[in-house]
Amino acid sequence: MPQDERDQDKTTIYDVAEHAGVAISTVSRVLNNSQDVSDATREKVMKAIRELQFRPNRTAKSLAQRATRTIAVAVPTFTTPFHNEFLKGVRDRLDDADIDLLLCDLDWEAPRATLLNFLERGAMDGLIVAGLPINEETAEDLLTLGAPVVLIGSSWPPLDSFYWDEEPGARLAVNHLIEQGHTRIGMITTPHDNRLRNARVNGYKQALEQAGIEYDERLVVHGQTRKHDGFSEESGYEAMTELLSLDEPVTAVFASSDVQAIGAWQAIRKAGYEVPDDFSLVGYDDIKVSRFIGLTSVAQNMHYVGERATDVLLNRLDNTGSDEPVSELVEPELKVRKSSQRPDD
Repeated sequence: MPQDERDQDKTTIYDVAEHAGVAISTVSRVLNNSQDVSDATREKVMKAIRELQFRPNRTAKSLAQRATRTIAVAVPTFTTPFHNEFLKGVRDRLDDADIDLLLCDLDWEAPRATLLNFLERGAMDGLIVAGLPINEETAEDLLTLGAPVVLIGSSWPPLDSFYWDEEPGARLAVNHLIEQGHTRIGMITTPHDNRLRNARVNGYKQALEQAGIEYDERLVVHGQTRKHDGFSEESGYEAMTELLSLDEPVTAVFASSDVQAIGAWQAIRKAGYEVPDDFSLVGYDDIKVSRFIGLTSVAQNMHYVGERATDVLLNRLDNTGSDEPVSELVEPELKVRKSSQRPDD
């Protein structure tokens, strides 16, 4: 391969920004044909692109050029209640818009490769991506797409993003159980070592430490079922069965998701116990079914996030609103229901 071709392959959006003497967000706006860039700045960026022989992501060639616009939403799976809440928010915002919606089911094992393959096959005017781990390489793919992108669950300037700090949410759940008088509190998590899992486990540990309760690693368990990356009823059932087998059982359980908590609830009942009489139980996500069965949960307000993310994307498509990137930290809320209440409360 010729030297100049190798150099071209290595050129990134960061190189263009440095060469032009502008912010990465400015280069992204030029690539997205935003109107909020002066002619002089646009020419400066285009000159840098030419001089560096920079090529935007090849998926940009397939962007939609049609009267009816199309946006895509990529999620780890759209069969889970958690992501359904988010998709309902997106759908509600699109009810009155003349916009087609494409869905991409990201593979848990190789989400970036799955997304790139999806983008190669389809045409879109904008993209919402949920649950995708972001590093510089993935950010480069998105920044050079040639279409506005909104991240859900992660943040990378200058992309628009909505995200959570998982540690405070976990602390809310465990502090509530401690306030109910529990000192032996189990946690159901997932088998994979990742940012989300680690943050929630850290929040669990912090709450125990602040209350003067010694952390016991034997009380942090996960199921063997790998479906949905361990966020499943089956996994919760298996994990609770392990907690029930301990010589000194727990009296309360914090599950990393509502679906795991629902599985744990079934294991508790099968063992002849009841919630909350024998065990207090708290989940995470506050999916719709939790409100009907009385499961205490940490709400992430996914319907709201779906609506807001869609609003931001539509504003980008219409070149309306502020040109500054949206970066919103969504605060967790504890929704207390009967599953965690002591019988005498």
